This record gives sequence, structure tokens and C-alpha cells, in this order.
Amino acid sequence: MKSVLFSRFFILLPWILIVIIMLDVDTRRPAPPLTPRPYFSPYPAGRGGARLPLRRGGPDSGPRRGAQKRNESRPRPDPQLPTIYAITPTYSRPVQKAELTRLANTFRQVAQLHWILVEDAAARSELVSRFLARAGLPSTHLHVPTPRRYKRPGLPRATEQRNAGLAWLRQKHQHQRAQPGVLFFADDDNTYSLELFQEMRTTRKVSVWPVGLVGGRRYERPLVENGRVVGWYTGWRADRPFAIDMAGFAVSLQVILSNPKAVFKRRGSQPGMQESDFLKQITTVEELEPKANNCTKVLVWHTRTEKVNLANEPKYHLDTVKIEV
Repeated sequence: MKSVLFSRFFILLPWILIVIIMLDVDTRRPAPPLTPRPYFSPYPAGRGGARLPLRRGGPDSGPRRGAQKRNESRPRPDPQLPTIYAITPTYSRPVQKAELTRLANTFRQVAQLHWILVEDAAARSELVSRFLARAGLPSTHLHVPTPRRYKRPGLPRATEQRNAGLAWLRQKHQHQRAQPGVLFFADDDNTYSLELFQEMRTTRKVSVWPVGLVGGRRYERPLVENGRVVGWYTGWRADRPFAIDMAGFAVSLQVILSNPKAVFKRRGSQPGMQESDFLKQITTVEELEPKANNCTKVLVWHTRTEKVNLANEPKYHLDTVKIEV
């Protein structure tokens, strides 16, 4: 019995050795380099919205300078793609950084957007300056205080700040041919769908769309017939020439530059009429361009952050660490 087992063992031994040698050679062979899967940017590469792969690896993936590294996931500027200029008034309050963070997270996903952030203050605050430095967005930081006499309840807010943004745009483009662009007043207490920016980018003069959770209603919108605005679905003063919210329209940059005196007015402007008074200076209702499927889709909402409860906040700073909120 033993002789039979030994004879079979010696017959199989050469084959076992061959298999071991082949496995050893295969494990020593260098592994082929891994090809990284392409990462598709969420930003449209052009008017057609085609996505371009962004390479994660390769010879260009080494260390870069700080600003470039923060923006390495953003697409390269397309000269044919109109720039969206978003003017955002802001002021110091407990939820300010939270609001700006939410807005920046949206803006980072929009191709070719320039953020004009205007503080209601006599000087730039350290909080907003640090925030913008880390936001990784093309931006301009301005400041202008609202006169004390205009801070009473019932009076329009952010007038001086929006006008400061308009003045900066006009000064920037006064000595050069303006590139295609669109202006949008993006308050920091709203929520924006990314689809909204695709809609407004094709604005020829003034485009309009619905706004959700505003005017005491679920939404307000322009009424459209045969592709033209013919009226307004609104919960407050439907007799206004432009019964529209600040978040409900965008203006071509060329229109802003062609109307250098068009600003938001304090004198002679009734409460709630600033949008109408501004739009009357640059367009007519017949010229408005309905967006968002003929103004039947809500792509922006007046969400507003809940008022913060700070009843237990100590009068003096007691924590051993100073934390920016």
C-alpha cells in the first residue's frame, strides 16, 4: 500500500513543482498601473451642457498654490459662456455665516459665476473676509453702511448695498468691452435650485420666473400667455407695474451698462415697490422673458433661517476657546 502511495506521489511531484514555479513568477511580475476613473464635473462645459472629465491623477496632480488648489475642481472659464454676477447684500447676525455657507455651497456648483458680496457695515468684517478667502469662489467684497434713518421697520432694506454692487459692475466695465453677462440679486436667506442659473444665463434683456414661499402664499409668479407676461399671480398689490420679488428676475449686463442711472431709489419709492421702480427704468412688461417653463416651475424659495434662540447665551464670553459661529 505504501509503495503505491509513494509511486503516485513521485508521479505528481513534477507537476506540483511546475505549478509552484509559475505562481511565483506571476506574483513577481509588476502590477499594471491603475487607470483612474474619470470624474465628471457637474458644471456645463458650454452652451450645450456637455460634461468634461476632470483627471484626478497624472503628472499635473501634484501640489499647487493655495488658491489654485481650492478651485481645481472648477471648470476653466469659457469665454462664450455668459458670466453670472450675483449681488448679495449681507449684515452681521447670528445666522450670517450659516446663510453664506449654504449660498457658497450652491455657487460653487455654478460655472462662471462671480459673487459680489456687499456688507451693511462701515468696514469689512473679519468673519466675512475670512469666509470669502476660504470659499474658493471668484468674488468681490464690498461694504457700505445703511444710514440710521433708513433702518426703521417697514422701510426697504439693502438698498445701498445693491446700488454698491451695481456701481462696482459699471466701474469694472467702463473702459472695456463688456463680456456676455447676467446680473442676479441673490439674497443670502433664499434657497436656489441649480436649474435656475441655467435658465437665467440665456437672458437677453430681463428674464423672470416664479418665487416660492413669498408674499403670504406658497408661490408668486408672472402670468404668461403665448410666451408673454400678461399679469401677476401675487398675494400683495397686484396693481404694481412689476409685481415681482427681488429673487424673481435677472438682467443682462449690457442692459445695466446701457442704463447707468438705473438704481434702487430711497426717495419717492414706496415700501415694497423697489423692484418695480428699478425695472421701470430698464424695461417694460412686454419685453420680459418668461423662464422656468413659462413661469410654471419654482426654482427659488424664500426659506429664511429660523430665528435663533440664544436665551441661554451668557452676557460675557465664558468659554476658554473663542469659536467663530
